[in-house]
Amino acid sequence: MTSINQTTKAGLMNILLTPSDILEYVYCPRFIYFMFALEIEQHEDKRFKVRKGRDIHKVKSHINKDYLRKKIGVTDKESEVWLSSDTHHLKGIVDEVLTLDDGTMAPLDYKFAEYKDRQYKTHKTQSLAYAILISENYGRPVRKGFVIYTRSRNKLVEIEFRQRDYDALEKIIQEMLLIIQKGYYPKKTSSRAKCDDCTFRKICV
Repeated sequence: MTSINQTTKAGLMNILLTPSDILEYVYCPRFIYFMFALEIEQHEDKRFKVRKGRDIHKVKSHINKDYLRKKIGVTDKESEVWLSSDTHHLKGIVDEVLTLDDGTMAPLDYKFAEYKDRQYKTHKTQSLAYAILISENYGRPVRKGFVIYTRSRNKLVEIEFRQRDYDALEKIIQEMLLIIQKGYYPKKTSSRAKCDDCTFRKICV
């Protein structure tokens, strides 16, 4: 006879979250409830920045395929790499998977955004998710990631990872799994501005 715990674990094994899903949760936990527990689409493809971001990725995937960023110690790279992890409940396509000259690896992501001399929490969180995928699939340490801001003349920014960063992301993933698996209705964001720009604002109470 299959126990409840075994059934729960089996159900969780089928849940794979994308870095975009994680960013939606960070924006507001109720995104995950509406998208996964209730299976309501948010039609994000209608938003300008989302469409433009996807266009940027398409363009970059066909430019400088063989170019190695030697100034940051890149010795090899792979572009548009699809990776998944049942252990960490993650999946995603990494813009570039970099191999560095110190034996470590790193994700590189293109952003349709301007760099304003500060580290964006959402960009670091997304890069961390890619780092976990790379580390598990390649069996190599990942201590940093890179983001290119296309609206700031393709400025390249390095992001350092610490163990507490990985621990914090793991906690977020577990909270997301609770919402999905148990149908838990979380508190919404405290930011009214976020609510005004939310595709679920008409049904969120």
